[in-house]
Amino acid sequence: MSEKKSKLKIILSANTDWYIYNFRLSLAKAIKQAGAEILLISPPGSYASRIREQGFDWKPLNISRRSMNPLQELATLLAYLALYRRERPSLVHHFTIKPVLYGSLAARILNVPAVVNSVTGLGYVFVNPGRSAALLRILVKPFYRIALSAHHSRVIFQNQRDRDLFVGQELVSTDRTLIIPGSGVDPNQFKPRLEPLGGPVILMASRMLWDKGVGELVEAARLLHQRGIAGKIVLVGGTDEGNPASVSSSQLRKWQDEGIIEWLGHRDDMPGIMASAHIVVLPSYGEGLPKVLIEAGAAGKPVVATDVQGCRDIIQHGVNGLLVPPKNAVALAEALDQLIDDAELREKMGVEARKLILESYTNDHINRQTLELYRKMIDGWPG
Repeated sequence: MSEKKSKLKIILSANTDWYIYNFRLSLAKAIKQAGAEILLISPPGSYASRIREQGFDWKPLNISRRSMNPLQELATLLAYLALYRRERPSLVHHFTIKPVLYGSLAARILNVPAVVNSVTGLGYVFVNPGRSAALLRILVKPFYRIALSAHHSRVIFQNQRDRDLFVGQELVSTDRTLIIPGSGVDPNQFKPRLEPLGGPVILMASRMLWDKGVGELVEAARLLHQRGIAGKIVLVGGTDEGNPASVSSSQLRKWQDEGIIEWLGHRDDMPGIMASAHIVVLPSYGEGLPKVLIEAGAAGKPVVATDVQGCRDIIQHGVNGLLVPPKNAVALAEALDQLIDDAELREKMGVEARKLILESYTNDHINRQTLELYRKMIDGWPG
């Protein structure tokens, strides 16, 4: 009698438990439903217990997001090596920069059968034009080349621009890449509702980072206020001390005290928050494929976003939203004014936004493409 083949084990790794819970829990559920064993790893945080409450095995792995201390970085690599040696996964899937780098190096050293890396956006290292970011680019590129070059690995990008940049800088070869747009959305959780009564609410839901365009939105809010245009700007999202581009909480409170914006901080009830808005705005300098725009589309909300890769993949100018040049508060204010003043246009754009999401960006669409990649990479995929 032949010995029963052991169940395939998939590990998903990210730099925060918040990211796993909010962006990849649906994928974890799809993996589990397919019949594979699933382990989620990240630094510990307030979302670890929620992950476990959903019935998933989660284990801590410390990653310092801002550290450049060689000993601390070596400790992260050694932690990945120890965990992968112990767990013996069939496939590992890394999200965010340090898991991609150190997780991939550990998997390569241990000959993990299959490695998937998701580049979910260029982030501070590639977006910020400052000296520190330029230095980091010089340091990090050789590690990317090593981490992404294993023959048994594939790299998922969320848009063509990001893939072209990595391929053009010879960080990865084209044949090891594919595009899967975003992390998906549950259209039954985010769905159209009647606009709330009262003056228009303009929602920006994001980490509070300068390169998300928070400063430009505040300036646009000032311009709208000076023109006597009614519209409340609401910011939802926490500060991110692990990111050099983080806007300080003191600065956000100062703007709020001035009456320019209302800052709600981090919130978990995003379907309700989205339903309370008339317009969603994202004046970012660069994106992978922003989940908030997918959620806004599913909820039937018109969007004002910057004309950058990632945003323009979701927003068709004049159809389901408006695109404006990045770092341009005047253009941002004018676009917001256009939607504030036209409820009929908001409704029309909201209908088109929902239609696009249902066609291409639901959880089912994204998870199906991801699991198909897994199936191609490892033998014995369930079903």
